[in-house]
Amino acid sequence: MAKVLDFFKDSYVEITEKVTWPTWSQLQSSAVIVLVASLLIALVVFVMDKASSVGLEFLYGIAF
Repeated sequence: MAKVLDFFKDSYVEITEKVTWPTWSQLQSSAVIVLVASLLIALVVFVMDKASSVGLEFLYGIAF
């Protein structure tokens, strides 16, 4: 049980004293980067889906 308590104590010390937390502006710019990257990936997946749909429609001669 002592090892478990030591683990939690060490974890708390590490989080409060050793971790470097980002500033508010760094956090905002990171969030914008993640948002833009997510939108770009969604757009790429959408284009690939539409292209495969059109390709299969042409290949099989049916409409989905």
